[in-house]
Amino acid sequence: QVQLIESGGGLVQAGGSLRLSCAASGRTVRIYAMGWLRQAPGKGREFVGAMTRSGVRTYGSDSLKGRFTISRDNAENTVYLQMNSVKPEDTAVYYCAASDTGITVTNYQYWGQGTQVTVSA
Repeated sequence: QVQLIESGGGLVQAGGSLRLSCAASGRTVRIYAMGWLRQAPGKGREFVGAMTRSGVRTYGSDSLKGRFTISRDNAENTVYLQMNSVKPEDTAVYYCAASDTGITVTNYQYWGQGTQVTVSA
């Protein structure tokens, strides 16, 4: 099994920055991709982006790609989400996810508990 622990959420003003971290433990050798999804109040879960062990990145949309950056430290089994120029609509619970098999949104077998990000206007 793989365990994922997120950190770094909180309250930030619009236009500001925040960095989320997610540390994996357990059978981390199995992990192929790590990434982030988010869920805003009253909405479905949205794919933010992910990164493979070899460095391939994908993002959920061009809008997210222009403001958010995913990076990964394979040695520490940690993935990061750098959020810049945040907007109130970025308010959501952000979930870290990991996959043994692929990077697309349907492939994640392991999930963290989520961390709240709130962006004030």
